[in-house]
Amino acid sequence: MASDHVDVLIIGAGLSGIGAACHLGRDCPDKTYAVLEARDAVGGTWDLFRYPGIRSDSDMFTLGYSFKPWTAPKAIADGATIREYVRETAREYDVRRHIRFRHRVVRADWDSGAARWTVHAQRTDTAETVVLTCSLLFACTGYYRYDEGYTPALPGVDAYTGRLVHPQHWPDDLDHTGARVVVIGSGATAVTLVPALAERAAHVTMLQRSPTYVLARPSRDRLADALRRRLPATVAYPVVRWKNVLLSTAAFQLSRRAPGLVKRALRRTATRLLPVGYDVDRHFSPRYDPWDQRLCVAPDGDLFTAVRDGRASVVTDTIDTFTAHGVRLTSGAELPADIVVTATGLNLLALGGLTLRVDGTGVDLASTVAYKGMMLSGVPNFALTLGYTNASWTLKADLVAGYVCRLLRHLDRTDQQVVTPLPPTDDGRVPLIDLRSSYVLRGVDALPRQGVRAPWRLHQNYARDVLLMRHGRLTDEGVRFSRATAPTRRPVPSRPAARR
Repeated sequence: MASDHVDVLIIGAGLSGIGAACHLGRDCPDKTYAVLEARDAVGGTWDLFRYPGIRSDSDMFTLGYSFKPWTAPKAIADGATIREYVRETAREYDVRRHIRFRHRVVRADWDSGAARWTVHAQRTDTAETVVLTCSLLFACTGYYRYDEGYTPALPGVDAYTGRLVHPQHWPDDLDHTGARVVVIGSGATAVTLVPALAERAAHVTMLQRSPTYVLARPSRDRLADALRRRLPATVAYPVVRWKNVLLSTAAFQLSRRAPGLVKRALRRTATRLLPVGYDVDRHFSPRYDPWDQRLCVAPDGDLFTAVRDGRASVVTDTIDTFTAHGVRLTSGAELPADIVVTATGLNLLALGGLTLRVDGTGVDLASTVAYKGMMLSGVPNFALTLGYTNASWTLKADLVAGYVCRLLRHLDRTDQQVVTPLPPTDDGRVPLIDLRSSYVLRGVDALPRQGVRAPWRLHQNYARDVLLMRHGRLTDEGVRFSRATAPTRRPVPSRPAARR
């Protein structure tokens, strides 16, 4: 059993974890840190998911880091390009030597007397237990379960003789050339998969119980292309970034305040891009309002193009049963399928399954309240990254990492050791994630809650959060600063903290 100490321990080497490490290196160069990653590669989601066409719904001028300009041509980038961007950032900022791969964090115990976390990790390659201590624990794990996706009960699936796959674990040997493919689902994964598979498949059918809003947007940013021809990337990048932030914020606010107007605009676009006479209301007009669930993006309208060209189709129906060679629907129709893809969603998993204890008492995440969307009431020296649901994840990840650095400098400057968020004095509590997507509704009760007012309320507004988290006060009614309750001697690391 090995043990050593760092000032900050980051969990996860994905988009958020690499960004957090870069912020620490830039803003707190005197702090030691390590990154624990359960898998054997940098990239998180963008390394795990390898299904055809995988890409981001967010433009790369906002999904990219604030400190590293996005320079590739496409604003809507594919997964491999995003993965390389994250890895390039890790190399450029010398993060890789701080990463310990195949270390899955299972438990963390806070000791108020020592003002220190003791973190237990298990190596996924040797099963060895590794114990580290840190002054601040920073969870950059996202909220999806990585080892399995969500698959509902599929009646009669045992009778099916074709290939059944879930996008989260796409087989390397799956060749869909000339195959009849049925993709079950209508979320972002399905909207991505269908046009990508349709390039080589005989035909692809998207089978959905109910439709989703699909927004067609250009894969390239005209303003970015124009500015980059005339200005350095370090100048053009923030201009385009803020332009996209303001446009997306305006679109979200309009969706909330005038949903009927946005519905009609989305329907008009779909009607224009689909064949004449297509039943847009049945297949592309949801019952809910825009942004009750995330809008799905079709770069350059690729989904609509595949349907218009006859390479793909959308069927809105429910499954009666699987058959030997396909799927029979409640309507009586049967969809022949050589391959069925269950793009049926993901499972939520808070903190990557990490168990927290404070002074020997287990932390029930569902009973905590998020402070500024990044810390938990009653849990000292702990931060987590939770990105926006209505905008790029990285916008919030950058703000959280910057705020953690501000806290670290404040603790040093004021000769304090501990920062503990406090719960609000009122009883108002609402879900931390305000979407009505199925994957959220299935798991949101296990997540922390949020309050009904600042600083416990998550606003989903980047411009407002910039003022709060970059320029706002660090001391307010929602937080307490203190020192350890008992004297402690700083441990001497048993080996270098940057060991991989």
